[in-house]
Amino acid sequence: MKLLILSNNTNRASFRQRIAVYLDILRASGIDCRVEQLPQWIISRRRLFMQANDFDAVFFHKKILNPFDAYYLRKYAKKLIYDFDDAIMFDDKHPERPHHKRQTSFRRTATLADLVIAGNFYLAEYARRFNPNVEILPTGLDTKAYNTTTKKAGDGKIRLVWIGSRPTLPHLKQISPALEEIGSRFDNVVLRIISDEFFDLQNIPVEKRPWSLETEVTELAKSDIGLAPLTDNNFTRGKCGFKILQYQAAGLPVVASPVGVNAELVRDGLNGFLAVTIDDWIEKISSLIANEQHRIQMGLAARQSVAHFDLNALAPRLVSLIKRKIAS
Repeated sequence: MKLLILSNNTNRASFRQRIAVYLDILRASGIDCRVEQLPQWIISRRRLFMQANDFDAVFFHKKILNPFDAYYLRKYAKKLIYDFDDAIMFDDKHPERPHHKRQTSFRRTATLADLVIAGNFYLAEYARRFNPNVEILPTGLDTKAYNTTTKKAGDGKIRLVWIGSRPTLPHLKQISPALEEIGSRFDNVVLRIISDEFFDLQNIPVEKRPWSLETEVTELAKSDIGLAPLTDNNFTRGKCGFKILQYQAAGLPVVASPVGVNAELVRDGLNGFLAVTIDDWIEKISSLIANEQHRIQMGLAARQSVAHFDLNALAPRLVSLIKRKIAS
């Protein structure tokens, strides 16, 4: 079987987490994959779409199609599989306002597909408005990569950690009052930010760690408590919780906002805590700081729960979805 995989940006984290991590497994399963990044120019994209006829199916990642691209991709693709893991039908800057252009483009893309693969239930339900052939495949990760022997610093500090990119940093900033209060209560707590942008706080030291694929696991492993605050809106409800999966794979208890899939990944009181108000954040984080045994127990429970999202658990389903659609 031959599969043409198309993405608007093969360097983005979403492509790495949803597609790139499975390429070797797909090829070992008899699916010959060719990955192409969509060209900027219309004519170049048309030439690429014409090549789709040489493949059994096209696996189209995340981008929503304009009328020109939709026409030519559907014309030449024998089967079209569409995969997405964000609420791209909404504008992340103004999520409560209807974005007619995005929603029209998403409807066009989802309607054309022979199969839609969504990252969670919220996204799947939206896609089913336009296509009955929708399946859910959570975003996964290689949990073995997080089984590191890296030791914590041994300096007596307890490290709260947040990992993410510049556009999502405001979610962490929204709990700044809680972090400031934590810093005033405890003199042994540090906030570690793993990102491409940072901010400072008055009452708590901030360790600024530039994100890199090579160091992210080590930086997480040397931390103690994962933070996953999230504003509740149309866009954030579509997020797939990869940050939480990383914390759990690293054996960290998590404190998270109960938004979207977060409330499914974090079982309150078992592998972490859910927090809504600033007082909630202060209370939950404080309890983990004060009780090392509790942190350890929750971290172990977190590592057990993330096993369901390991690549080796999810890959057979992805392979099956692709093969069944090609054969249908």
